[in-house]
Amino acid sequence: MRDAYHEELDSIGEGLVEMARLVGSAIGRATTAMLDADLKLAESVIAGDQKIDDLQHDLEARAIALLARQQPVATDLRIVVTSLRMSADLERSGDLAQHVAKLTRLRFPDRAVPNDLHATILQMGQLAQRLMAKAGEVIITKDVDLALQLEQDDDEMDLLHRTLFQHLMDDRWKHGIETAVDVTLLGRYYERFADHAVSVAKRVVYLVTGEHADELQHTDTPVEGA
Repeated sequence: MRDAYHEELDSIGEGLVEMARLVGSAIGRATTAMLDADLKLAESVIAGDQKIDDLQHDLEARAIALLARQQPVATDLRIVVTSLRMSADLERSGDLAQHVAKLTRLRFPDRAVPNDLHATILQMGQLAQRLMAKAGEVIITKDVDLALQLEQDDDEMDLLHRTLFQHLMDDRWKHGIETAVDVTLLGRYYERFADHAVSVAKRVVYLVTGEHADELQHTDTPVEGA
């Protein structure tokens, strides 16, 4: 019975890794679709979000069933509850990738992003994909140090997000209000996607240590003058 129980816990972890892989792929393909005005690719991202939703629902059902049948305590309870929260983060990440693809579809055959912002948006898409890949690796390895690094990596996304706004606020902006709104939304989608990847990593820290990542980082910070 206990072996079957732990196999089920392992299976939930594998499902989370698969969700991270799918949403990472989705944001990468959505970015390509947007920059290339590739409607077929955008539609595949939009349709593929259903698989992510289905995985999340399946993981949620299995986790709740474990809670009901096994009434886990201590570390096992932490695994189940944290897995539920991670699956919600990952499902929301998939929604954000879908939003990018839907914007592509809305503006087709035109491109939502002006040429002078292609490089920045491409960087944001690639970084979002890397952050989610790292979050997936953290789920597998339970590497606390790697998990804590994600928040630092996210600083790069924040910098790119600010770069977008600098373009929007520039007096030389010539692409109109509609494009400004599109770019603002895109920046928010990528920034939130990165936040969810960081959140997944922080939840792994809690799973492993029983402490929240912010508290752990504060504890590790040297006292000034010491």
